[in-house]
Amino acid sequence: MNHNKSGFAAIVERETGLQRGLTSGQMSMIAIGGAIGTGLFLGSGFAIGFAGPSVLVSYAIGALIAMLLIGCLAEMTVAHPTSGSFGSYAEHYVGPWAGFSVRYCYWSSIVLAVGTEVTAVALYMQYWFPGTPAWLWIVLFSACLILVNAMSVNIFGSVEYLFSTVKIAAIVLFILLGAYMVYAAPEAGPIGFKNYVQDRGFFPHGSAGMWTGVIVSIFSYLGIEMVAVAAGEARDPQQAITGAFRTTMLRLVMFYMLTLGLMLAIVPWATAGNGNSPFVLAMQALHIPGAAGVINFVILVAALSSMNSQLYITTRTMFSLSRAGQAPKRFGMLSKRGVPVAALMLSCIGIALATVLSVLFPDGSFMLMMAISMFGAMFTWMMIFVTHYFFRRQWTREGHAPLPFRIWAFPWLTMLGAGLMLAIMVTTAFTKEFAMTLMTGLPFMLALSAMYFLWYRKR
Repeated sequence: MNHNKSGFAAIVERETGLQRGLTSGQMSMIAIGGAIGTGLFLGSGFAIGFAGPSVLVSYAIGALIAMLLIGCLAEMTVAHPTSGSFGSYAEHYVGPWAGFSVRYCYWSSIVLAVGTEVTAVALYMQYWFPGTPAWLWIVLFSACLILVNAMSVNIFGSVEYLFSTVKIAAIVLFILLGAYMVYAAPEAGPIGFKNYVQDRGFFPHGSAGMWTGVIVSIFSYLGIEMVAVAAGEARDPQQAITGAFRTTMLRLVMFYMLTLGLMLAIVPWATAGNGNSPFVLAMQALHIPGAAGVINFVILVAALSSMNSQLYITTRTMFSLSRAGQAPKRFGMLSKRGVPVAALMLSCIGIALATVLSVLFPDGSFMLMMAISMFGAMFTWMMIFVTHYFFRRQWTREGHAPLPFRIWAFPWLTMLGAGLMLAIMVTTAFTKEFAMTLMTGLPFMLALSAMYFLWYRKR
């Protein structure tokens, strides 16, 4: 056995004990569950406010980055299926500091993203129960999902499959209804593709507005990388991963682009971009009795589904950190059912933060949570591209067998992905709404690096 294999085999060995209970279908649904949530149903409203109809270009750029990311991840995951995933790959192929910082940045980002989902859940419940305090819904729904995650990976997979099925069925129905309404709409009426150019043209806020929309699109697509983490608990990793990656990308791009395209034809962009869910507005515009309430229910399920996936992922990431000796030992311990319960409880910090923010800043808590959680996500995505570059070079240099799954045009597409992510991260510094992203993210990175070099490197 060569040094490389024994090196990575050691990482896989220390992460043993998790149950391999997820099927290929559940893997696909976990990826979709993570990526079709509040980002699409609520975040798209913010993106439309920034970009106007050119939000379609914003989401197309986001989709391109997401597709490149999925390709790089699929290649590495088929070679090394493990719950540590891109954190373990960064540790092995780039260096221990990279593995440490990627895992912690990703963990903190998704912990905060759980907070955005549960904040949104409280907003959706107030549609039916106006005047009730947000914290009540946050505590109630959080308790249910923590219980689901603490039981076993099979129960988590089944609940996630159910949630995602509801979401996908609703989106398909929305696409069919919307397409019919746009097709049948009279030329002189308010519905139609003329809405794309009617109010100050396709780029009402110029190319700068469109580029700002890309930041929100990345937040919306965030979650597709979860399937790589879930690979450590897949029954047949190679088949499950390649199948899940392909179907996820196809469905995601289709769902996002079609729903946004139809939404902008039904609701004028200036109305859709006012911070409410554009889906509920579109359903109100279609004048179907009770439709807005049904869509609100679906959006609630979508947020719960994302939150469920995110709790699962943060738990596995903290488990991986603990097993790497980079977090206290108790977070690497498993229950009788093979669940790292202590890591799960720690990963509920975002829920606690969301509860506090919903009391202190009831109006701006969602956007604030989104801006703060973005740094770790964007840093992780950029590092996945960097890691892939090192991975492929080492794999080729050491003369391994050809990879069963490869992306094209290496290294150009890998470098394009890393460059686009870096450009988006820099853009947040010049955008008022995302000013907190680098303001909180850079000090966090400095603190992490100090913690690593002073404390963990010696170990």
